[in-house]
Amino acid sequence: MPLEKRPNILLVVADDHRADAIGTLGHPVVHTPTLDGLIERGTIFTNTRIMGSLIPAVCAPSRACLLTGRNLFQADGYTYCEPRPSNDVPIHPEYVTLPQYFREHNYETFITGKWHNDGPSAVRSFESGRNIFHGGMSPHDEVPVRSLSGIKEGRPAKVAEGFSSEVFCNTAIDFLQNHDKSRPFFMWLALTSPHDPRTPPPPYDTLYDQDSIPLPLNFLPEHPFDNGELSIRDELLAPHPRTGKTIQKELADYYGLISHHDACLGRVLDCLSRTGLEEGTIVVYVSDHGLAIGSHGLLGKQNLYEHSVRVPFILSGPGVPKGLRSSHCAYSLDLFSTLCELSKVPVLPNLESRSLVPILADKSDNFRDVFFSVYSGFQRSVYDGRWKLICYAMGGEERLQLFDLLEDPLELYDRIEDGSCSAIVQRLLDSLQEWQNVNGDPTINKNENVAPHRLVQSASLSQTQLYNQ
Repeated sequence: MPLEKRPNILLVVADDHRADAIGTLGHPVVHTPTLDGLIERGTIFTNTRIMGSLIPAVCAPSRACLLTGRNLFQADGYTYCEPRPSNDVPIHPEYVTLPQYFREHNYETFITGKWHNDGPSAVRSFESGRNIFHGGMSPHDEVPVRSLSGIKEGRPAKVAEGFSSEVFCNTAIDFLQNHDKSRPFFMWLALTSPHDPRTPPPPYDTLYDQDSIPLPLNFLPEHPFDNGELSIRDELLAPHPRTGKTIQKELADYYGLISHHDACLGRVLDCLSRTGLEEGTIVVYVSDHGLAIGSHGLLGKQNLYEHSVRVPFILSGPGVPKGLRSSHCAYSLDLFSTLCELSKVPVLPNLESRSLVPILADKSDNFRDVFFSVYSGFQRSVYDGRWKLICYAMGGEERLQLFDLLEDPLELYDRIEDGSCSAIVQRLLDSLQEWQNVNGDPTINKNENVAPHRLVQSASLSQTQLYNQ
């Protein structure tokens, strides 16, 4: 395709946004008019999930998968390294990133917002960037930021003036207003919202009446058993056992952050329209992972329940059908090949990423048969489109959970003791073992014929060791 006819790409990556926390999807509380409009003008994949993480900072490896289109064990550059850094995941220099690949095809690549991977991968991916937060989390009103050249040269960060979502979206608007239209652009706009600290600015801090917010239908005061990660930082943000009032307060602030960044994104999309760029721009909205925030007695994302592994995934623009809500299962890392095909950029071979364009064109009924997710060294899950098995190994003990997601999407009823499901369990275990072996899951000791659900002894390690493993 001639360069001038290739679509622009605006890729928005949220932080901690659950897949169900969008108004037009039927959420009973949260207001998201910008995202609602984006869905009406485009397509949402309602069953999109991440592959997971080997560290508690789920953001970093999930973003590495998204950026490289590779499975977790490839994308995580420290999978086989000891000790590993505490919060970022370096991307192997031999792996081309999504923005880097578009840069190589003469796109102007620009970054603003959160970058949770290594600095060199950012430098090779983008031509320019401003107000970049290089890290995992910070106060929203005191975000330390640098330019891309500042990251390259190792200059210290400076605290930005303003609230995180406003800073990043204002920077995106400035780029759009000054963009040279002779070249297509690829913009990485990565928010730190709605990640904690959950401190929405006025008037969004009082937008939701916490006393009237319904609790999640799968709310529990405590998780029913030790999943290996009940004392992680995220789970200590509220006391145990959880109370309804506590979770309502967390939800009010969480929804406030989402509605605030939704409004900020609305200004970015308005700018696209004013500058005549809207019709030629593919807009993507995706999150790096979900969040429990009261579901199953948990607060964080260090688990493999649906609320934590499923993410919103919205596409709009050239080549994307309007008003389509697809229930096809997908990984968020499928974005790599999808954007390539939509942009008529050659699709890179040998990636885990698969293009979703056949689904957009209604020419595919069977995308993938089975999906896998990972958390640290002691949780694994496998999902076949209906049945989902979660495997735990903590302190030498093993535990399995089985859910029928067609009948029980909130994972309320564990079917593992149902004798009629034994064949299903074995089939899923066999599938998991094959996937682990083929993809080099580092927790499997292939020389000792370890059972497919026996992972490693990581659950007995301290929190500090878990961050450094």
